[in-house]
Amino acid sequence: MLKVENINLHYGASHALRSVSLHAEAGKVTTVLGRNGVGKTSLLRAIVGRETITDGQILWEGADISRKSPEVRARAGLASVPQGREIFPLLTVHENLETGYACLPRGERHIPDEVFDLFPVLKEMLGRRGGDLSGGQQQQLAIGRALVTKPKLLVLDEPTEGIQPSIIKDIGRAIEFLRDKGDMAIILVEQFFEFARDLADDYAVMDRGEVVLSGNRKDMVEKDVRRLLTV
Repeated sequence: MLKVENINLHYGASHALRSVSLHAEAGKVTTVLGRNGVGKTSLLRAIVGRETITDGQILWEGADISRKSPEVRARAGLASVPQGREIFPLLTVHENLETGYACLPRGERHIPDEVFDLFPVLKEMLGRRGGDLSGGQQQQLAIGRALVTKPKLLVLDEPTEGIQPSIIKDIGRAIEFLRDKGDMAIILVEQFFEFARDLADDYAVMDRGEVVLSGNRKDMVEKDVRRLLTV
């Protein structure tokens, strides 16, 4: 469904991504691993259109979306759960979820039951302001907001960062459920190795803006991956 082919990305004179290639398929989780500052977030931002690549191609369902706006990509089925969650703290949980309506036709603007099935706490807190939720609850809200858009590609940037263990398990179960439905591709950027390993179908390890190791989960040599994750 998604093919990233030899993309480069610059921030001024800084070369953030160097000929990076990646793919994601429906019914699979592609995990991107790496230390801080190696380009993982830049890659995700390039995929969803929040950064403009210098060259290379991003293909979605066979079409080149490399120069399409984030809004066009969202309407095409790409959804992002950014690092830091980026919810609206003064809006209620319900209003935060409704912001996902922006890329949907008017007749499809409703919150799927699936959101509350995966994260029951959101239904209990619909009237609470987003800023009053715990970090873990805000992360669930950010994922729920992305699911409101009915995505075909879900991009998650470090969803376990700063989250309590019980909610990490809930998020892991949600990712497994979404993958097993078979109609959604998932890209997961993660530093928590065990969490990423257990969910991955395919993986890529980045270092200094490049993919230096990649493959299928069943062929992963853990010691090689862990070596690239240590400081």
